[in-house]
Amino acid sequence: MKLSAISSIGLNTLKVGLATLLYAQLGASLALSSEPDASLLAGPLIGSTVTLDYGTFTGLRNTTSGITYFRGIRYAEPPIGELRWRAPVSPPIRRLGRVDATKFGNNCIATAQSTEVAGFSEDCLVGNVYIPTNTRKNDKLPVLVYFHGGGFQGGTTQTAPPDQLLQTSAKPLIFVSFEYRLGPLGFLGGSEVKKHGVLNAGMLDQRAALRWVQRYIGNFGGDRRKVMIWGQSAGAGSTMFHLIANGGNHEGLFRAAMGDSPSLSYLPAYNDAYVEGIYKKFVGFTACANKSTSAETFRCLRAAPVSDIIQAGPKLLASYPSTLFVFAPTLDGTFLSSRAVGAFSSTSLGPAKFAQVPLLFGSNADEGTKWSSTLPDPLSNTSMPSSDQETVVRFLQGQYASLPREPVDEAMGGLGLYPFSKYGDVGKQAEGMYGEARYICTAGLLTGGATSRGIGDVYQYYYYNPHLGSDHGSELAAFFSTPNSADANDLELFKTMREYWTSFVTDGRPKSKSGLAWKSSNDRTGSPRLLLHPAGTTMETIDEDLSARCSYWRGMADDMST
Repeated sequence: MKLSAISSIGLNTLKVGLATLLYAQLGASLALSSEPDASLLAGPLIGSTVTLDYGTFTGLRNTTSGITYFRGIRYAEPPIGELRWRAPVSPPIRRLGRVDATKFGNNCIATAQSTEVAGFSEDCLVGNVYIPTNTRKNDKLPVLVYFHGGGFQGGTTQTAPPDQLLQTSAKPLIFVSFEYRLGPLGFLGGSEVKKHGVLNAGMLDQRAALRWVQRYIGNFGGDRRKVMIWGQSAGAGSTMFHLIANGGNHEGLFRAAMGDSPSLSYLPAYNDAYVEGIYKKFVGFTACANKSTSAETFRCLRAAPVSDIIQAGPKLLASYPSTLFVFAPTLDGTFLSSRAVGAFSSTSLGPAKFAQVPLLFGSNADEGTKWSSTLPDPLSNTSMPSSDQETVVRFLQGQYASLPREPVDEAMGGLGLYPFSKYGDVGKQAEGMYGEARYICTAGLLTGGATSRGIGDVYQYYYYNPHLGSDHGSELAAFFSTPNSADANDLELFKTMREYWTSFVTDGRPKSKSGLAWKSSNDRTGSPRLLLHPAGTTMETIDEDLSARCSYWRGMADDMST
């Protein structure tokens, strides 16, 4: 055989050997990495720019906080002109192009403001989305949607920075908050509003915002099937209304609900004389008062400069000097066709009248503090030197216009539910009655009603902090703005609370590394409930006295329109 042929055979053998070795090494490498790259499955990082079908939004990525902030994202067309007192048009029809989403959008106009103020506008239907900086496209993170409080007359998302919540959570989540129309622009009632527009526009804003989340949260790395709603005061009342809206059909918009101090507000029918009176007074404070027909009046209201609407707000509030919150949702017969007490107290075998989802609601020890001392009407203000039992009656009737006098007298007197001897002061007496009727008993109503319907994951809390105070809204310090006066015990309690709240969002059950195991409610009072105290967390049974007082208020639901 020729040398050249031998050389060729040797070279081919060498090539085959090298190829075999390379394939063997590649096979070993593939065997070692049989699991696909998780980052490839999770998709690309979201980064600071998100494109939706109507605009591209660039937020602020903060590696120090570990959060990317998308602020002021328009979720509906501006509700101005012909869209005033109409259902929100969401998502926006107009293409917005590239949008700077590093700063907050406008707050919705507060009823008490008398002039146009920078940062407050009728064009306010915007939301904020906060995501962990390492969020990837396909992470499908749980989503917490927060509705601010403010009595449906004020408030803003800007008072709810979620940094501590996101940083405390054992598992990543997304926090979303929305502005919604307030006061006369959001909750003006009456038959004329129903005829020419929509009732409860502010609630419809919130509903549209929840639908926006379903449509777009995946673009931010969220999972639309894992949305939880939360709010405080009127915001907690809002979550309650979403639970009973449309006869309890929540449209799959959320899988659970939380509420801090849910407000059981006066909920008359849209054409009740009280509501019609508010409408007429409101019109009377505008330049539209002298139109010849109701249709012309409403056309005038829609065309009026927003300054005219703004100026009418404080004038209207002043005409109800014994009422804390003049504007609130009403029974409109469509979105809201039943009241909370009736819906959650029903134990019949018929269909439930509220959404069957896990709940977490609670209240603070001193919910009723200071409210009655803020009223301009001296006959309803319990801080006046001449105040007496009559003052307490007038104060409560100012909040529930249909409330008869006799049952209030009975509660303070013969029945012994709120005897003067227990308080020694009519101001304290009024605080005790109002705090329980509006907030404390409402938490038990919701959790107890859900438990009675067989919902297993239902939790109630009671916040009592002797050091920092337990007034209405005090618990928010745990989530958004820790005061400088907080001591080590307060800080530990706040951390525990954030762990409970965030784990309920991510896992469906409130858990804490440092706190007690939170037991779900097991009876119609919503008992047991978790006591949140700087000295530690404990489970407690709702005592018979509180249960009796709450039963009394629920028994008066028709008289109070609750």
